[in-house]
This record gives sequence, structure tokens and C-alpha cells, in this order.
Amino acid sequence: MSDTYIIEVSSQAAGIVVRDPGGYRFFAASHRFNPMEGQLFRNAREAERAAFQFAAQGSQTAVTP
Repeated sequence: MSDTYIIEVSSQAAGIVVRDPGGYRFFAASHRFNPMEGQLFRNAREAERAAFQFAAQGSQTAVTP
């Protein structure tokens, strides 16, 4: 199992998630996803779903995992 995953939304990099002791931490690759910066997710798939949800909402607030 990998320790780092790239999260893409609409074929553009949203960020990466890196495994840490509590799960996977999100690091934004685009200013659009800065509100998600530092959030911790149980797994990479959960982070991906949150990024898609965030993009769909067009929100400026972080998505709760």
C-alpha cells in the first residue's frame, strides 16, 4: 500500500494525501483546495470523495471528513 496519493478533480490536481500515524493528511496542489489543507482522512478514497464534494459545492469552507 502506497504512502502518498495524488487526488485529481476534473483531470486537475487538487492535492496529495500522505500517510501519517492518524490516517492520510491532505496537502493542496491548487489554491482552490487550500481550505482542505491539513485535513486528516481515514484513507485516500475518503479524501478523494471530500475533494469532489468540495469542488461541487464551490465552497470556501473545509469539508468535514
